[in-house]
Amino acid sequence: MLRGLPVLAFSLVAALASGPVLSQAYPTRPVKLVVPFPPGGVTDLAGRLLAQELSKGLGQPVLVENRPGAGGTIGIGLVAKAPPDGYSIGLGNTATLAINVTLMKLPYDPVKDLAPISLVGTYSFVAVAYPGAGIESVSDLIAKAKARPGGIAFGSPGNGSPHHLAGELFKTMTGANLVHVPYKGSGPALTALIAGDIPVAFIELPAALPYIRSGKLRGLATTSSRRPAAAADLPTMAEAGLAGYEVIGFNGVIAPAGTPTQIVQQLSAEVNRVMNLPEMREKLQAVAVEPMTATPEQFSAFIAAEIPRWARLVQASGARLD
Repeated sequence: MLRGLPVLAFSLVAALASGPVLSQAYPTRPVKLVVPFPPGGVTDLAGRLLAQELSKGLGQPVLVENRPGAGGTIGIGLVAKAPPDGYSIGLGNTATLAINVTLMKLPYDPVKDLAPISLVGTYSFVAVAYPGAGIESVSDLIAKAKARPGGIAFGSPGNGSPHHLAGELFKTMTGANLVHVPYKGSGPALTALIAGDIPVAFIELPAALPYIRSGKLRGLATTSSRRPAAAADLPTMAEAGLAGYEVIGFNGVIAPAGTPTQIVQQLSAEVNRVMNLPEMREKLQAVAVEPMTATPEQFSAFIAAEIPRWARLVQASGARLD
């Protein structure tokens, strides 16, 4: 019995010593990246580009899983409820991490139930017009909206979306009589605009840019504080006369709350590495997304600041989900 004790003690020491080694082996299997929107949008594009490069750095496949629905809250809700082991992460955006907490009863708390990893990119929205509507500029839109009985309709991807709120801020700052027409996504809103069913819409610049370049739509102004490189010929709203107007969208990687700090830091370092790759930056900037990086702490502070900022705009606009 006594002779067996050294062997047992050695076994326990070896087992304890192997713990940190095993924890450092992450990841040992594929990682799932939940994109809470359908394929084809700006969040999906950023997610697929990111997943491809993350797979190389992590040494395991990073698989994109599209889980759309309820303004992105279904997909992010799945991430929030996933085991906090680093194998289920998500790509959140302005709506899912900042706006929806004011608009609806969420199945997750974006501050308490999620572990921010890093920002990925920011992007502008753009006011666009159907060429046949005869709206040539922001000042033209304001004048026509004030003069026309019943006002002018403007489309967006849905009630309470950042696009909708960008339009509501425009109304508040100009006094233009604009009537909101919600669609189920940017694709349907763009289709209606190109067909002339609506004269104006607020759309994310990455989605609208190809149609502006082809002449199917007329870009009036972007919502960022400075001109995006991909749309340098378009004025900003401030340049068009609305000093102080700014609406920016963002995407960022999140994990379930409780994910080990070591894994959060590892993922953040990898995301930041990818976002600094020249080829990654070039691909995103070509579609009007400005690549961003952040530590988990910086991204957490960013989300905490965005929630009340968007809440004020939601409340001032009276936006609600029908």
